[in-house]
Amino acid sequence: MKHIYTSIDIGSDTVKLIVCELYKNKLNLLAASSVKSKGIKKGLIIDAEAASVSVRKAFNEIEDMLGITIKKVIASVPSYFAEFSMVKGEIPIEHEDSTITGKDIEQVLESVAQSKLNPDKEMVAIIPIDFNVDDKTEIKEPKGLVGTTLSTRAILVTTPKKNIYSVVSLLEGIGVEVVDISLCSIGDIYSFKNKDIDSQVGAVINIGAETTTVSLYNKGIIVKNSVIGIGGRNIDNDLSYMYKIDLEDAIKLKEKFAFAHKSVAVANENYEISSDQGDAIVINQLKASEIVMSRAEEILTLARKEISILTDKTVEYVIITGGVSSSSHFEKLVNDIFGKKAIIGNVKMLGIRNNKYSSAVGNIVYFIHKLKLEGRECTMISNNDMELLSSNRKNVINISNETMLGKVFGYFFGE
Repeated sequence: MKHIYTSIDIGSDTVKLIVCELYKNKLNLLAASSVKSKGIKKGLIIDAEAASVSVRKAFNEIEDMLGITIKKVIASVPSYFAEFSMVKGEIPIEHEDSTITGKDIEQVLESVAQSKLNPDKEMVAIIPIDFNVDDKTEIKEPKGLVGTTLSTRAILVTTPKKNIYSVVSLLEGIGVEVVDISLCSIGDIYSFKNKDIDSQVGAVINIGAETTTVSLYNKGIIVKNSVIGIGGRNIDNDLSYMYKIDLEDAIKLKEKFAFAHKSVAVANENYEISSDQGDAIVINQLKASEIVMSRAEEILTLARKEISILTDKTVEYVIITGGVSSSSHFEKLVNDIFGKKAIIGNVKMLGIRNNKYSSAVGNIVYFIHKLKLEGRECTMISNNDMELLSSNRKNVINISNETMLGKVFGYFFGE
């Protein structure tokens, strides 16, 4: 069996869709697509018909690249009003040899989730903290151990049902089955996880187009998050307003000319562009960078305050991700506000180095981690499509063993 996984992140600015293959414990990118979103506002679907057009376009691009039809996907759902609860439970082990199986792990997690669900909420994920087998405690992977009782502590992640149903119904409406759901916050940490993170308290700040999500993690497991109603689009709007240019030109100005930190801007460097009325405008790099920096500084300052609201513990790391974090010299601004404990996340997968893909990539990592824990196998394409892919291997983009995901999968799935 080829292990093929597809992940989608339906954002306010773009729909990100990726297809990867797990091969010899390494993740290979097969294809990636990013198309402009329509019908999405602050991460929520407000016009299902318009959103369907954007999502279908992303699938069409992927299918054209690979020559197969994508029918199954892991989907990110909105994290508005998400709740994170610690839950506990146990089940008896009734096999003749008392050896714990992946099915037992699945059952103990399901039993905990079912007993704690609120009628107005739907489960997004249940993330085990650890397991106990009889008197053996704090076990990470109990499969294969012998005992009479299996118990667990876990984080139950829930959201309002509409957050999930809106995404699932949209995808099912275009003929795509949702195999699993997750939050972008879960995907983000799995994009950047390492052994240090698994022993620390930290935060990830994902700066999206219209919102910024601040998520808190304890030993690599999400425990809280918060959504701030400001994002990269605010920077675009500031530039558009100040220079009286349309939004697309403002985006180009931000991405191609201005810097996220004014200290590196050149005072006599200029950029000429046409205004909404067709007049020529000369834009100074230093002035434009001051505009970008001012709004980006506001976003990061609000995120820093939000972290202090989420926890009174010492935060040992902060990772910044999202498309805005790829802005030129953004790391200088991050260092000004957070100091050396904060870094820009770095999605090092060949072909999708932009951080806007961090959630989609990480949710595949998380999904495969769950499969391994429960001893299951899964693929998201048919046998016929596997043969088509095998005959067209030139499309596969391999990841070097030295890249971030190579290290992640070496840690989670290596021998």
